[in-house]
Amino acid sequence: MRNLIRIALEGAFTNFKRIFFAADRVTDMELRRQISTLSVEVDDRVDEKACIGCSGCANVCPTGAIEMKPLANPVTLTENWTKDKVPEINLEKCVVCYYCHDFCPIFSLYGQKGTVHPSCVGDQEVEISEFLDQPFKISDAKLKVIAQYLSDNTVLKNREEGD
Repeated sequence: MRNLIRIALEGAFTNFKRIFFAADRVTDMELRRQISTLSVEVDDRVDEKACIGCSGCANVCPTGAIEMKPLANPVTLTENWTKDKVPEINLEKCVVCYYCHDFCPIFSLYGQKGTVHPSCVGDQEVEISEFLDQPFKISDAKLKVIAQYLSDNTVLKNREEGD
């Protein structure tokens, strides 16, 4: 009987703390207000300024959650490269596998923060024109695989079908 009373009192005290002192709260009051008023601001998943528009992230996405949207004003990055589209992530299809982030040339070749990220791209301070002119070393085998994904968006589909 004594243990039963102790359990009931502990439960009542725990609920009292939850109700009056917001103990065990996972979300803060500001986020709760945003949710209740349907005004939640979603973090940026793509840094359009630092993206080079190569479509690699869209081609490597196993669920097809990334689509390339055209830019109203294409941006010339180098004399041989003009960015005319940037990725857009459909969060309903995204499985947060990070393939897009890991495949991004800004991350994989130059070691900078990736320009696409399923959770949050964060604050970028990348000046891509500096990196595009820098040489980098890559093996022929790896270059062949990367070139496939950059040029052919059916690579994953063919791989799944066994071709």
